[in-house]
Amino acid sequence: PWWNSLVKTWIVVMTSLHKTDAAGWQFWVDRGGTFTDVVARAPDGTLHTHKLLSENPESYEDAALQGMRDMLGLAVDDPLPVEMIDAVKMGTTVATNALLERKGDKTLLVVTRGFRDQLRIAYQARPRLFDMEITLPEMLYSRIEEVSERIDAHDNILVPLDLDDLEPRLQAAYDDGIRAVAIVLMHGYRVPVHELAVAALARQIGFTQISTSHRTSPMIKFVARGDTTVADAYLSPILRRYIDRLARDIDQRKGARLQLMQSNGGLTDSSL
Repeated sequence: PWWNSLVKTWIVVMTSLHKTDAAGWQFWVDRGGTFTDVVARAPDGTLHTHKLLSENPESYEDAALQGMRDMLGLAVDDPLPVEMIDAVKMGTTVATNALLERKGDKTLLVVTRGFRDQLRIAYQARPRLFDMEITLPEMLYSRIEEVSERIDAHDNILVPLDLDDLEPRLQAAYDDGIRAVAIVLMHGYRVPVHELAVAALARQIGFTQISTSHRTSPMIKFVARGDTTVADAYLSPILRRYIDRLARDIDQRKGARLQLMQSNGGLTDSSL
């Protein structure tokens, strides 16, 4: 896919531009759906490359970590000597693969009452108008709950937020094993007070992933804002668990930096 080429190009550019006077190892990792590519620069300035399968549970837990172990001459179970590593910079398609394979977390969608079908209806686009059987795209959310509330485009509260009615339904979703919630309220991008209140309730109940539309995608269009917020709630736990697994072995408190590539091509610290 095109993004793999983009990531590989980024790795080569970053490798060539990086300073050569660092004291420890530098690793640049492209973890794709099939293969993981590792480029490393040793303390003496020499470059090394390594390629291995991204998924090989019979041989190792994680390809990126195993690639670094291989290049350092370590066994599968040996801890990484993080005091010898200056930085690990990674581009990964973990979230993209989870989206394509529909392997994200079960997600609850909370919307303004009357809009439960809005993301399914979307824009009524019909790209294959004459097909005898229309196959609708699979929605990412597993469950929908409506909440009584309404704010108009002029910031006036038309219908007060009713959390008492919503709370038992959020609790029921939580009891059924759902831990991710996407909150998309009408005009929430402009006046987020109701989204913030629903988020606080969800946090109190115990939801671990709470995505609000005003923070995830503060735009006027309800469908686009909703789709983005649901995707964030659906995929963020997958990515967070993967990053936490990396951070477990790459202890940044001992000097090694772990950075992840963003969709804009820049790098961000793994703790953000």
